[in-house]
Amino acid sequence: MELSDIYKEKYLQKAEVLIEALPYIQQFNRKIIVVKYGGSAMADEDLKRNVIKDVTLLKLVGFKPIVVHGGGKDISKWVNKVGKEAEFVNGLRVTDAETMEIAEMVLSKVNKSLVTMVEELGVNAIGISGKDGGLLKVEKKYSDGKDIGFVGEITEVNTKVLEDLLEKDFLPIVAPIGLDKEFNTYNINADDAACAIAVAMKADKLAFLTDVEGVFLDPNDKSTFISRLTVSEVNDLIAKGHIGGGMLPKLNNCTNAIESGVNRVHILDGRKLHSLLLEVFTNKGIGTMFFPDEDKEKLL
Repeated sequence: MELSDIYKEKYLQKAEVLIEALPYIQQFNRKIIVVKYGGSAMADEDLKRNVIKDVTLLKLVGFKPIVVHGGGKDISKWVNKVGKEAEFVNGLRVTDAETMEIAEMVLSKVNKSLVTMVEELGVNAIGISGKDGGLLKVEKKYSDGKDIGFVGEITEVNTKVLEDLLEKDFLPIVAPIGLDKEFNTYNINADDAACAIAVAMKADKLAFLTDVEGVFLDPNDKSTFISRLTVSEVNDLIAKGHIGGGMLPKLNNCTNAIESGVNRVHILDGRKLHSLLLEVFTNKGIGTMFFPDEDKEKLL
């Protein structure tokens, strides 16, 4: 093959990628996508920048992205630095007053670092916490009846805050912190916050960038990967004991979001380069997509 042919093939492949993306760009133009970003995908600065590039690209091609971020690993690091030991109950951080103060400081730092990355790419971003404008109102959350401190269960999302930012062409980046009726500060599980915001904002898509590739029938067997699941199929997997551990609350959030009106929910490996773009703009995708039972025939 001549050198000119190699270049021609390379650019044709690029063109084919753009052509494949075109119907998705048209379909989701001006649609809201909520991206939950956290875990190991935030541990590496280069990977973090690439995730932010992906989200920024989504905005530039017509989506209305909202980022909800975590910061658990950084919170645990700073909790350890002050001589405390991170404690979890059913995946939820036990949060006393001192830990809550640390969590808020760390999440604020993470929030502004993400804002800076977006701004460097020429897109206007606004970083807020759930306290700002009463965005996330909460009540105390218990884990199997156990008091785990200042951990909040979202009772209300003030959508006007996010609607106003989107209308003014800002990319909102949300730290999962909220206030209760007495104006006490609460830490919120970032998955829960993303789900509540997606439902309240009537998002077309909710994407969880996680530390796993998606759902497996057998986590130890990569060949059992499942790329698409309806709500009924998820419930069946849970009932048969195929889903457990940290994946269970994630799948519950996925099905809750679908049942509450979100059109599509995705679980993606945030450690993989451009996993968000590959899921949104390609026919096969790269993670596990969840959708309503009634849409199954359309996707066959």
